[in-house]
Amino acid sequence: GSHDSFSYWVDEKSPVGPDQATAIKRLARISLVRKIMKKWSVTQNLTFKEQLEGGIRYFDLRVSSKPGEIGQEIYFIHGLFGIKVWDGLKEMNSFLEQHPKEVIFLDFNHFYAMDDSHHHFLINRIRSAFESKLCCVECVEYVTLLYMWEKKHQVLIFYHHPLYQEYPFLWPGNKMPAPWANTTNVHKLLQFLETTLGERSRYGTFHVSQAILTPRVKTIARHLIRGLKNTLVHRNLPMILNWVKAQKPGIMGVNIITSDFVELVDFAATVIALNDLLLEEDESAT
Repeated sequence: GSHDSFSYWVDEKSPVGPDQATAIKRLARISLVRKIMKKWSVTQNLTFKEQLEGGIRYFDLRVSSKPGEIGQEIYFIHGLFGIKVWDGLKEMNSFLEQHPKEVIFLDFNHFYAMDDSHHHFLINRIRSAFESKLCCVECVEYVTLLYMWEKKHQVLIFYHHPLYQEYPFLWPGNKMPAPWANTTNVHKLLQFLETTLGERSRYGTFHVSQAILTPRVKTIARHLIRGLKNTLVHRNLPMILNWVKAQKPGIMGVNIITSDFVELVDFAATVIALNDLLLEEDESAT
């Protein structure tokens, strides 16, 4: 999986998003401030299509309306506005059309400046984009690749808002817990990932290990121009990747792992390779 999957493009010319504090919105009237914000808002370099081609199958999504804009259009957002959600969904769907055995997880986990009418608009966009590819809510343990292929489903949507109850193809957010370490310290991050794996539900949910470091205000203040990638990610990714390599998948093991800048190391290939351990278990059992 990728963290803030949509943030490969953010609009530094648009107003700052409603996910930011009032003080930041005031500061961001200065275009230089928005340029600096962009360095800290971007957590991926690859487009959705490039991420899919590179092996990413879980997408972490934050969305917002644009206050003051006529209509109900919804955009991706991380400090600054990204592309229209509709454009991203169409890009993903065209990949799925070409690869009918691939399955993706879309996790809509933060909503800003959205009332119920915005939600219904977005949910209808999701339905229009994927139609029969959408997998309705089911017992997690039943949802194998074989199950998905037989039903010709390719998309699971997780929707962290009470309106999920009105649509059978929206999975509740609590089926996709993603505990967040909220630290700049890689050792604390790895300890947190170990602890939360040990506490994960044995059955009934997926589980996201967020292998990401989060800058604090003072981190940003000290390294304004360098940005997220040069300050936190480059230096710590090798250690994070070593942790990934040491994991085992399956019950009480890792399930979904997310990272920033997924192309900087062979992140996707390393996570995918963990599945071989499950195959070895199957072979030894038979």
